[in-house]
Amino acid sequence: MRTRQILFFIILIAVSAVTITGQKRVRTEVKIPDILNYKTLKCDLHIHTVFSDGSVWPDIRPEEAWREGLDAIAITDHIEYLPHKDDLNIGFNRSYEIAEPAGEKLDIIVIRGAEITRKMPPGHINAIFISDAEKIKKETWQEAIEEAADQGAFIFWNHPGWKGQQNDGIAKWYDEHTEIFEKGWLHGIEVVNSYEYYPEVHQWCIDKNLTMLSNSDIHNPLNLDYETFTADHRPITLVFATERSEAAIKEALLDNRTVVYMGNELIGKAEYLKAIYDESVTYRPVALELTGREEKFVQIKNTSDVNYMLQLNSESENISFPEEVTLWANSVSLLPVRANRKDVEMNKEFILNYTVKNLKVAPDAGLTVELKLNVKVIPVK
Repeated sequence: MRTRQILFFIILIAVSAVTITGQKRVRTEVKIPDILNYKTLKCDLHIHTVFSDGSVWPDIRPEEAWREGLDAIAITDHIEYLPHKDDLNIGFNRSYEIAEPAGEKLDIIVIRGAEITRKMPPGHINAIFISDAEKIKKETWQEAIEEAADQGAFIFWNHPGWKGQQNDGIAKWYDEHTEIFEKGWLHGIEVVNSYEYYPEVHQWCIDKNLTMLSNSDIHNPLNLDYETFTADHRPITLVFATERSEAAIKEALLDNRTVVYMGNELIGKAEYLKAIYDESVTYRPVALELTGREEKFVQIKNTSDVNYMLQLNSESENISFPEEVTLWANSVSLLPVRANRKDVEMNKEFILNYTVKNLKVAPDAGLTVELKLNVKVIPVK
């Protein structure tokens, strides 16, 4: 039986290698702009390898991250859950020790981490920027988290609504989480884990000033879970750091400077979402001259990877603006403008109020943006 298990792992690692080497070795950049004098770093801070319950050798993880345009990853193998321990000589620091030099070759920052794996409550807790994962193996979860805190870790709660621990898929805040929070040990929560978004967790982060995180929790080779060649991408945390370094990422996380990036949605504080939008979007002309009911267009350029979905909130007399507009990623989109009647005469500045539906500042609220246009209409008798 043991021979079969070892053979299985050899085949698994070989398949992972073929998956990597059989593809063109290129990096696709994630086009989200730098903002507010910070560098926008693309991070996945919850990743598994064969050293816990993953199916990938650790040095493959930086390669996947490099190809997908990431800047940093955290290797966070389980401390208490080790289904491969009979097949591998498991050391809790070993996956990081293998992944880190592979990351250095590709200029991918690899962060040492561990997942404290307990039943709910308190559930699964990630500790990253630790110095020694071996020391985090403790009898109680309180001792494990305290040890991580003593090592200076950034600590966050993983997948609070995971159906493996919450049957209804709705995250619940327990007394145990209050204890961790009040001791200053809890710094953030995953608002998104894999394909799941937890709106109640989003609101907790707003109310408790906790850092919002979005991670893949990847176990398989990346391309088995995400169609990366069809613009599908893993969920990532956008970290706004003073520089591209591990220390700067930690400082930014502790200061809550993050935005969640999942699919075609960005989730976070309004100041960061607005800065991303403003840096991504430009338009011309800012003044239009129409004759009668003539239709003209404003050309709006979006240099980001996000399709911005706009819904008009304001109304205007005499001039027709579209109620819904999609600003397509890495493209120029047209916004049609025309007078409602041919006998209208005006020269007026319009401030159009739009909600960007897929930039979420709260579970039920999108980011509000303005579009300023001067419209002159010459009537036709």
